[in-house]
Amino acid sequence: MSDLRVTVCQVDIEWQGKESNLKRFAALISNLKGKTDLIIFPETFTTGFCMNVPELAEEMSGRTVSWMKEQASKLNASIAGSILCEDGVTRHNRFVLVRPSGQVEHYDKRHLFSFGNEDKHFTAGKSRNIIDHTDWKLMPQVCYDLRFPVFSRNRKNELYDVLIYVANWPEARATAWQSLLVARAHENQCYVIGINRIGVDGMGINCKGGSMVVNPKGEVLSSSGEGEIIETISLSKSELDDFRAKFRPLDDADEFELKL
Repeated sequence: MSDLRVTVCQVDIEWQGKESNLKRFAALISNLKGKTDLIIFPETFTTGFCMNVPELAEEMSGRTVSWMKEQASKLNASIAGSILCEDGVTRHNRFVLVRPSGQVEHYDKRHLFSFGNEDKHFTAGKSRNIIDHTDWKLMPQVCYDLRFPVFSRNRKNELYDVLIYVANWPEARATAWQSLLVARAHENQCYVIGINRIGVDGMGINCKGGSMVVNPKGEVLSSSGEGEIIETISLSKSELDDFRAKFRPLDDADEFELKL
């Protein structure tokens, strides 16, 4: 079983500057071919966490997903992050993963941030989505989802290996971000990757990064601090499987059914 090389892109995002963001991000990751398997950008990485949805939301055939396909093919690595997405009559804060082959996977943010009026502009997702990625199973989540552990809970009959959170998480609640990422790793016996942006957005909200990679034992493998950083971390599938084989709390977990 192969390791998974994940590149965390903790970046500043120009407010509603889709084209300039895509141009800059292409330059930032241009040297990663052969060095990574999965490149992850923060939540709403082309626009910032803005509610100008009618103007900025795009279909899956639009500019951002086309850019992701170009980059994935060029770098021979999957590309992921969330975007403002228009899907027929509904709009979603959508986590998108594009493989080098051009195949696209997605997950629509379930828990909309009503404190920031996100629920007034988007439709909440209706399902979890576990993505097969070579020997790994990935569970994508978006920002506010982090506060709702039941939705992401690992189950014996639906087991994933890596829980991914992409975010625009503000400095004011940085302690919760750090604590909850570690908690999710402990309770789900999985790797947890949290990718946060840096910089001040168009609403004056400051995000100071703090992106993290946590192993299934709750140990922090990487913490990105406050600056802009592109960092690649290798996750070991054999270490995950060995830990799960030796310590088996998931066998004793409560059975439950989610009402979505």
